[in-house]
Amino acid sequence: MIRFEHVTKRYADGTTAVDDLSFEVAEGELVTLVGPSGCGKTTTMKMVNRLVEPTEGRIFLDGEDISAVDPVQLRRRIGYVIQQVGLFPHRTVLDNTATVPHLLGVSRARARARAAELLDLVGLDPKTYGARYPEQLSGGQRQRVGVARALAADPPVLLMDEPFGAVDPVVREHLQNEFLRLQSQVRKTVLLVTHDLEEAVRLGDRIAVYGHGTIEQFDTPATVLGAPATPYVADFVGADRSLKRLSVTAVDTAALEEVPVLRRPGTSANNADAAGGLTTPGDPATAGDATVPGATSGDAPWSVVLDTDGRVAGWITADQPGRTHPAPEPVALGASLREALAALLRDDTGWLPVTDPTQGGRYAGVLTPAGIHRALRRADPAAPREELTSR
Repeated sequence: MIRFEHVTKRYADGTTAVDDLSFEVAEGELVTLVGPSGCGKTTTMKMVNRLVEPTEGRIFLDGEDISAVDPVQLRRRIGYVIQQVGLFPHRTVLDNTATVPHLLGVSRARARARAAELLDLVGLDPKTYGARYPEQLSGGQRQRVGVARALAADPPVLLMDEPFGAVDPVVREHLQNEFLRLQSQVRKTVLLVTHDLEEAVRLGDRIAVYGHGTIEQFDTPATVLGAPATPYVADFVGADRSLKRLSVTAVDTAALEEVPVLRRPGTSANNADAAGGLTTPGDPATAGDATVPGATSGDAPWSVVLDTDGRVAGWITADQPGRTHPAPEPVALGASLREALAALLRDDTGWLPVTDPTQGGRYAGVLTPAGIHRALRRADPAAPREELTSR
């Protein structure tokens, strides 16, 4: 969708902002440009919508050389979100959001209807917020309006310059989550500039790590963190890069452990003490069926208890078989190891039940700290292959 071919930007005073950049961004891909201030990442992004003109080289958008396109028309085809948001203070939230469709000739009624849809999509009820003015919104709300406005004309490309940098850390994380949810629905081609490596890792399908006007490494977050291409990248991502990889490594079935699983008639995740309940001493347990991982009665010191739908209802110990303990908070397959580790640290059991969202939340296995370590090692491009296959 976006292609740079040997692009250089050199200013009149001799400063070279970017030097001989060549890279491609696939359709629907979210690429983060990360690096220190003054490294050329914002200049790179601004050349895509011709707010900055390259000195050398060519840039293509969906196969078309943008130098041959009228800059105003080009910008109306590209969504643009900046840190300061840039909303018109004298216009309502709804009218701010409808700006670009209206400029493109869409009727006022249709543009406002589209704006209302997008406000709802970014989590702002248009009935509540549509008539307000920017000064009546919080920083996070204004940022959401900025994203909605950028999407209003349904552009194929979205440029985002430090979009979440002006809000506090809690709101920032929430906005990042909302944007990832939104991107999963709209699948725009996105270039996002940030100086925050954790944000780049969390949001990007791929990351471009900038040095001084050049890209030092352009790869997936896991590869950048696990196998830095140069000493500069290794220094930039930091000695704690293994911890950062927790955010980009998913919980999968290979990380899980099998433990004894019991299923008792009449139990459910919401009512472990229903008829035939588990708190009655001597109530016979029945082994889970063959579709349940690790299903066995066994002589293990503890077992996971499932309800009749295969969901986690609790756990029991061998010395108190009639008492069901509440299960730790589960995580789903596909969740990040960071989420899993946070859940582990909130509980004293030392394990987590893992559920399968594709199977209606049925139990899939147990995750332990050892499993997290194995998953990290398996996802490490630099880990010896023979070490991984022996585990």
